[in-house]
Amino acid sequence: MNTETARVHRGHVFHIAGSPVLGDAAESLVEFEDGALVVASGKILWCGNHADLPAEYLEMSVDDHRPGFLIPGFVDTHVHFPQTFTGDAYGGGQLLEWLERCVFPSEARFSDLDFASVAAARFCDRRIAAGTTAAMVFGSAFPHAQDALFTETARRGLRIVSGRGIQTRGPASAAPLITSEADAIRLTREEIEKWHGDADSLLHVAVVPRFSLSVTTDTFAALGDLYDDVRTDGVYFHSHLNENDRPGTGEVAATKEVFGTHTYLDTYDGKFLAGSKTGGSSLLGRRSILAHAVHCEDGELARMAETGTSISHCPTSQQFLGSGTMPWKRTVASGVTVSMGSDHGGGDEFCIARVLNDSFKVHISEPGDDGLSLHPAELLFSGTLAGARALDMEERFGNFDVGKDADFLVIDPSLWEPLHDALAYGHFSDDPTLARDQRLFTLLMTMREPAIAHVHVRGRRL
Repeated sequence: MNTETARVHRGHVFHIAGSPVLGDAAESLVEFEDGALVVASGKILWCGNHADLPAEYLEMSVDDHRPGFLIPGFVDTHVHFPQTFTGDAYGGGQLLEWLERCVFPSEARFSDLDFASVAAARFCDRRIAAGTTAAMVFGSAFPHAQDALFTETARRGLRIVSGRGIQTRGPASAAPLITSEADAIRLTREEIEKWHGDADSLLHVAVVPRFSLSVTTDTFAALGDLYDDVRTDGVYFHSHLNENDRPGTGEVAATKEVFGTHTYLDTYDGKFLAGSKTGGSSLLGRRSILAHAVHCEDGELARMAETGTSISHCPTSQQFLGSGTMPWKRTVASGVTVSMGSDHGGGDEFCIARVLNDSFKVHISEPGDDGLSLHPAELLFSGTLAGARALDMEERFGNFDVGKDADFLVIDPSLWEPLHDALAYGHFSDDPTLARDQRLFTLLMTMREPAIAHVHVRGRRL
């Protein structure tokens, strides 16, 4: 044990222990009102009531965060680096109009290295401020911008999976982002060779076509071949799925029309030729995360569950772009892992706590029997452990189980008066279990970035 880095962090602890599925999160919710988190060499050695602290830890240095809270770091499984500055861009329409009028022109500015470097610094600033310790990041089309992102992320000590945004076709406004088929594969392979780390690394690379409409069947075939080569090295796959289905001009209908496939998911599953005929290798699997999944058919959900492909649920951006609501009950019942994505800049929030807030609201408002009140433990699970699971890194972080990396946040209510007042003066039940759930709900729903006092990755304060 490295005694120089060994510390006891004392505070009000919440986490989802073990490895439950979503429906068992409430039973796995752990609270220690006066808790202790013992950290050494970046690992969690012990978590429990401070009064039960084992004798061998009694002489350690103590960081007393009381009455603050200790929770696992947030995991954002879908956020856009080249949209760092477009979180509230007005496009006068829904997804496809917004891309053409706002996003493509904004992302083209990353062709300038100085601009990209500033964006990388700001992006990391905002991740830390929001308490996002691990993220799946949709990257820039420009290799020098991705180099800036990985370099700055490594300097800050954050976790990242990212890949350059691949486009081999698109409208005129996307022209600066489009490459040839050959360059799309070459640049992606070079990024993997340069930045993809081993199992213990904080930096990993993903293969990231923007969405199916941004590539051709030739690109899909070549990406399948590439992914066959690098899948066993732990490289990820990431893209968008079934986000917007506005009649006549929506992305879902357009995708099926352009490719002639039965479903949108078929294009990622190697069945991207007309009639959903196989044209290449599948890109689905345990390290594949597809964002949105608002308008999935039952067969698509079943196929994702079968392959271990995860969903990044992005309720904030789905409201912002009028994309609809991912049906929670039907999606979860399929067995697919559902994690949380901010989707900034389609979303206008970086903080996953705000995304969880939106998730609670949209799902309690689903029509009829589809509406439900998500349990506070399910919210915490979705923003932490489910994200680690989607990234296939659950054995490394996501909760406070002994042996995991010490990725955690210190939440200080005194730094955000509405949170302080809600906790200090709000009504909490006499029933201890309900009171526990009410406290966690208040914490997650009322939290804002100013209350996030400290952010730790592998025990190191960022």
